[in-house]
Amino acid sequence: MGCKSPASFSPEKIYDEAQLKLKRGDLKGAVAESDAALLHFADLNGEWHWRFTLLKAEALVQQRLNKDALVLLAPGLPQSLENTDLGVWEKLTKGSANCFLLNFAEADQLLRQAATLAAASHPDLKGEVTLRQGTLAFVRGDIPSAEGAYSQTLVLARGEHSQFLEAAALGSLGLIATRQEHYDEAIDRNQQALQLSRELHAQTSVAKILVNLGWEYLELGDYENALVLFKQAVEDARLTGRFSAQINTEINIGNVYHGQGNFSDARSAYDHALALARAHDEKTSVVLCLQNLAIVNLESGNSETSEAQIQEANSLVQLGQDNTLALNSSLISGRISSGEKDYRRAQEYFQRVIHDPSGRNALRWQAEARSAQAYSLEGKKPQAEKEFIESLKTIDDVRSSVTREESRLSFLSNAISFYSAYIDFLVSQNRWDDALEIAELSRARTLAEGLGEAPKSLEFPLKSFHPRQIARKQKATLLFYWIGQKHSYLWAIAPTSTRTFTLPPAQEINALVKPYREAAAKSADVLATDTATGKKLYSMLIEPAEKLIAANSRVVILPAESLYGLNFETLIVPGPQPHFWIEDATITSASSLTLLAAASALSATFSGKTLLLVGDTVQPSADFPALPQASAEMKQIEQYFPAKQSLILKGAQATPTAYLTSDPRRFAYLHFVTHGTASQTRPLESAVILSKEGDGYKLYARDIVNHPLHAELVTISACTGAGTRAYSGEGLVGLSWAFLRAGAHNVIAALWEVSDSSTPQLMNEMYSGLSGGKDPATALRAAKLSLLHRANGDVFKKPFYWAPFQLYAGS
Repeated sequence: MGCKSPASFSPEKIYDEAQLKLKRGDLKGAVAESDAALLHFADLNGEWHWRFTLLKAEALVQQRLNKDALVLLAPGLPQSLENTDLGVWEKLTKGSANCFLLNFAEADQLLRQAATLAAASHPDLKGEVTLRQGTLAFVRGDIPSAEGAYSQTLVLARGEHSQFLEAAALGSLGLIATRQEHYDEAIDRNQQALQLSRELHAQTSVAKILVNLGWEYLELGDYENALVLFKQAVEDARLTGRFSAQINTEINIGNVYHGQGNFSDARSAYDHALALARAHDEKTSVVLCLQNLAIVNLESGNSETSEAQIQEANSLVQLGQDNTLALNSSLISGRISSGEKDYRRAQEYFQRVIHDPSGRNALRWQAEARSAQAYSLEGKKPQAEKEFIESLKTIDDVRSSVTREESRLSFLSNAISFYSAYIDFLVSQNRWDDALEIAELSRARTLAEGLGEAPKSLEFPLKSFHPRQIARKQKATLLFYWIGQKHSYLWAIAPTSTRTFTLPPAQEINALVKPYREAAAKSADVLATDTATGKKLYSMLIEPAEKLIAANSRVVILPAESLYGLNFETLIVPGPQPHFWIEDATITSASSLTLLAAASALSATFSGKTLLLVGDTVQPSADFPALPQASAEMKQIEQYFPAKQSLILKGAQATPTAYLTSDPRRFAYLHFVTHGTASQTRPLESAVILSKEGDGYKLYARDIVNHPLHAELVTISACTGAGTRAYSGEGLVGLSWAFLRAGAHNVIAALWEVSDSSTPQLMNEMYSGLSGGKDPATALRAAKLSLLHRANGDVFKKPFYWAPFQLYAGS
């Protein structure tokens, strides 16, 4: 800001403008305005000199330039101003700076003085005081006191109609709820704070809340959404010069990469954050960076570097600081000691975390699982099993507190490695049946709970768990996979026997699955060009169980991790004449043994042939052009059902509202002929694209879930209807998952883009088979074989045209 003439210079106006910039997060602008104003107010005892000085100091604290702020305020207020509102602000700013420098005693004294003065003479500042007191309590790890202070701040802010303060209080309460692992409450609080902050154009507050929401998603194992939010926030922090926010967000970005197993990018993010933290003397952040780097190096096999880093971190953890830092160090130290085979010392560290009443559940279940692994290495099997079970119970207790379905979907991403550790432990003792039960405990929990087919809490051993009985009722061989970072397993469950096999680790399997799937989805002739990969996958995943699978029999695949996106029908059987596995077996996919058992127990809901047919829509936008063959496909399907038992929604009538109000539970068959979208970051935002009504034309997965079905078969003749994102244990979540969750017994959906030229022919063949009495799996296979067995040179022989559609069995 340039100099202004005395006639035009209004300190009140300039101060208000600078203060608004401060509240909205333009910290550099606030400092610049203050510096320019201080040129006019050189009198060290003047009121306006101190107003702008305190405003600048507050901006410095928000940038975490705490020492600079304290130097600026070192001269102290003149006595004449000590009992004014400036006296309160001086103590608040100094108190906050000392809080972030971890000078807790001095910070507490200053904030108490501010509270006394505000109560006596400036009650309008009581909310600002309680907000700072809450932050001090939070940094010290006193979560109950922090929650009380933030709650009081919210009441005061609303009473004073201070929206900026209200947004800060809501965001802080969201942070508390996350810390308490009350994730639903945390998301609600932060969404309220985010909306209010955006209305106020309070960019700093928006950025902080984005970080808090990112942390919630990270805690829930939703790495994709967390990373999106953190990247938005870190860029804002860089632009506004909020170094502390940048440091914390860089750490969280590292946490996301670590959770995804990307150690290289995680280490880079932590190193960058550590350099910034050291430069700005952010002791807490230095500790966090060192701890996280220690974990990455430990898991990368660099134990010496890990030990040095955790020792430095321990030397910086101060008395009275948040106990979480100390417990985290204990957990890492225990892992290091276990690696050095000092099991007694390792258990001391682990038990310290397990039994600390202030510890978070996320740390507790890690300590319980690590303790179990240490006991196992020491040969103490009963103690190991006890700790493994306690770990899974702790995980389940936290998961049970989450009521948002989308949050529950991702929850096991952070905990699946501990299930894997327990399964490895059981397999090492040749307890394959028990290992299968533990694997089943992780499968399709959200789907099964929504359908009322899962216990409300974890139980082990499972009641009425009879896999071979399920295989008998399904008249199929069940192939149940577990893919782990160290070991993978296959249970081949036939009606009369079960065989078990050890498979290669995830990295080796993934290296084959991804390129093979991509080749098929890009219309490659994989039988000619990718034969070696297709054969390797068959040899790795199917061949061990070949003796249990009779020719032309049924096989139900229960996949895991990367296998969710693989169509097993496309695997290549070596033989004298290489061919696709679909030519040897009828193959379907299922989410869990629990849901298969429920399906086996159900009789057909409908005796008649009732159809709800939706499609051939009016183009709703340029992104979704008309499908030339949609009308032909619908006419072909119509012919297989009596007109009086069919409801056809086509053209302008095919709207989301028309579907939702049609009472879809009345129909045995539902078929959609239209575009579909699959959301990677928010799978329940995946949608069937229909005709426009008002501004809307999407039938979202979240709405499908809330309208119960009894359908024998739902067919989504659209691209990527199966979804593009797989959750640990839950599988691909998208439109197919939504229809299964609504109650459909079977769903046919596509793994990739579908062809408008081949799909009508495929569907016509399938419905012809259904009309002739075939079950959905047999009819779909026969339709696929009709394309595959075309004359040599026919393009439809490629898996791109027949393999995207996969049948998913529900309950």
